[in-house]
Formats: sequence, structure tokens, C-alpha cells
Amino acid sequence: MPPNPILNLDNLPLTHWGNGNGFAAKLGNISSHLGAQKLGYRLVVLPPGKAGWPLHRHHANEEMFLVLAGSGTLRYGDRTYPLQAGDVICAPPGGSAHQIHNTSDAELRYLAVSTMEAPDVMEYPDSGKFGVFAGSPPGGDKAQRTFSFFGYTSAAVDYWDGEA
Repeated sequence: MPPNPILNLDNLPLTHWGNGNGFAAKLGNISSHLGAQKLGYRLVVLPPGKAGWPLHRHHANEEMFLVLAGSGTLRYGDRTYPLQAGDVICAPPGGSAHQIHNTSDAELRYLAVSTMEAPDVMEYPDSGKFGVFAGSPPGGDKAQRTFSFFGYTSAAVDYWDGEA
């Protein structure tokens, strides 16, 4: 029997995410509760002054965000935009790097929806890093990943480097 197709966000268990510094969020995985197969759904709750993730772009996955409550800012490429409840954001694959930041003194709650394509390549312009996931996409089951790597673009080597 398929799972219940309805989930009330007030009943969604939340887990903590972040690095203990500028990045902190409570995350609720909606997809697993609803049996989603091709889209990832997640509730993100940002405390005041925090972002959930560094500025980044995906090369395979498209993301959409719907601000449910609170306010903050969106960094999108080299611009910053104010955010408020009701705003919808599109982050297409290969498009501008993006980041949502809570600049208010109340929680910022948003729904994140993403395609779940693997492999995916992510770029992090502020740090000069990139990441690659295969087997399970970003936000997917880490136990299913067959390859996961983060590195710095400055450490790039020639295709033939190290080959005999």
C-alpha cells in the first residue's frame, strides 16, 4: 500500500544541519514520508543570522524554493534580493549560484523542491570548491552514494597527469 499522500508540515520531524558557525538549519525530509520518486521535497528552517548552505550552483539538478514564513535575502549570482513569505525562487541547473540567508530576528521557513539527478556536480564560488556525487544525488541517501568528492578547483590537473 502506498504511503499517505498528505503530510502536514507541523508533524514533520526536523533534524539539525550545519557547521556550528554561519550555517545552521533544521531540515524536514518530506520526500521519504510521501514516497516521492523523482523530486526531493524538504522543509528548511533557518534561525536568525544563518544560511543553510554556502553559495552554490548545481550542474544537474534544478531547485525551487517557496518562502513560507519569515524574511531574509537571496544571493543570486552577484546580486542580492530581499525575500518574504510567498516568494518563489528558481535555480536552474548550471545557472547562477544561489544562497538563502536569514537576515531577520525570527525564523525563516521555506520549502525546497529539487530534481534528484545523479551524478551531480556542485560549485562553491566563495571557497573555490566543487563537489561531485554519484549513486545518490545531493539531499539523497548518503548510504547509496557510490562516489562523493569535494576538492578545490585550484588543484586541477591535466587529463593525462599521472597516466602511463
